[in-house]
Amino acid sequence: MVMSEAKKLPDSWQWASLEEICEIVGGNTLPPVKEADTENRVYCLKVSDLDGNYSDGYAIYGGAVYTSPKIAGNRILTPNAIVFPKRGGAIGTNKKRLLKIPAVLDPNLMGIQPKISKIFPSYLHLWFEKLDLSLLQNGSSVPQINRGDLAPLLIPLPPLAEQKRIAAIAQKADRLRRTRRYALQLSDTYVRSVFLEMFGDPATNPKSWDCATIDNVVALSQYGTSEKSNSEKRGYPVLGMGNITYSGHIDLTSVSYVELSEKEFYELKLVPGDIIFNRTNSTELVGKTAHWNYKIDAVLASYLVKLKLTKEVLPDYFVALLNSKYFKQLFQERCKKAIGQSNISPTLLKEFPMLVPPLPLQEKFAQIVQKFDRLRTQQREADRQAEHLFQTILHRAFRGELTSQNADDEPESVLLEDIRAQQAKAEAKAKTATQAMGDAADYLGTKAKQQDIEPIQLKFPGFE
Repeated sequence: MVMSEAKKLPDSWQWASLEEICEIVGGNTLPPVKEADTENRVYCLKVSDLDGNYSDGYAIYGGAVYTSPKIAGNRILTPNAIVFPKRGGAIGTNKKRLLKIPAVLDPNLMGIQPKISKIFPSYLHLWFEKLDLSLLQNGSSVPQINRGDLAPLLIPLPPLAEQKRIAAIAQKADRLRRTRRYALQLSDTYVRSVFLEMFGDPATNPKSWDCATIDNVVALSQYGTSEKSNSEKRGYPVLGMGNITYSGHIDLTSVSYVELSEKEFYELKLVPGDIIFNRTNSTELVGKTAHWNYKIDAVLASYLVKLKLTKEVLPDYFVALLNSKYFKQLFQERCKKAIGQSNISPTLLKEFPMLVPPLPLQEKFAQIVQKFDRLRTQQREADRQAEHLFQTILHRAFRGELTSQNADDEPESVLLEDIRAQQAKAEAKAKTATQAMGDAADYLGTKAKQQDIEPIQLKFPGFE
């Protein structure tokens, strides 16, 4: 953002650089400790902790790695600091979370600690939501964001009282947006529960399915292209690490392009039924797996591998298996680790064990997954609408257009009424999701455990 835009701000506003109003803290590798006294230890946050509940915007604390405050020193971030990935494919996910408790960051994370005398934390977080982190990464072999990339960024800064008012308005739309995303996460949780109900925990194989290796069920493996991509839509769409979510869905919100000859394209082209495997990423994210089921011309980038399966295993089962908690742990334990990234080659992947249930049972599971995919399409559209509303409010807020109303401005009351109407739609969609999940349970002929259905209720966090 350039200083020439300053004249557009209301009176009493000013431009401030990020380094003027915040502390920018990079992650480090610190010696772990295991002390019983919780007052003498501090949590070590990692990239996977940013995959938490979208409903409140906070990081989760899913591990048990701590260091001592003495060792951590001034690297400790306090609650309401913003944390996000600073290297590897996770940058493209644009995950930005707030801290609930003090924590130090691992080397793959970076944090922004607001100076509360200068900026209200919720206002800063809303501004940060507009920032596309992928545009800040440098061009090294391992994408990363440095302190120098963030420090000079300019923020439109009103007085503290006005910051709090703007944050209160925007957070109403933000609550709706997070509720939509939370609904998507709930469907992921339910499908994982269905997988465990039908096939059991792959770590113990309680149903005694046939055992094999991945090599036995993969008919072909192929690396993606190493040609340089572009954002000008020259050539063909190319999927990268950021286009595969942690839970195994394909996100085509932002796609790069690559120029290939017609022969190269047809050799690399994705077709429905192909499996996409993320062979190179940070340790927490390596091994993400997705099922390509689109009739769109596209290829993969070199950090991804295309797999074709034999007829004994269906793609939906294979993807659910490789995205299970058991396999994610295996991938982290067995991947080849290097500075800033880890790797699982197709050769190494084929050595992993797997279970092969009867094909009719896989087909039942695939029908449920496909039913939920249709539901997720509706949920994604609702999410898109909520995101558009939120971004519209942010755009106006940071241009100072929520500060004073001009004759042609849309009154604040209209914005809030629009948000309330969208909230009503969100609750209606939640009812649909609940019914669909109940139908799937009936189809299976099983009764979901109480802990599996408790999250699928109309009372989402943030709603009274």
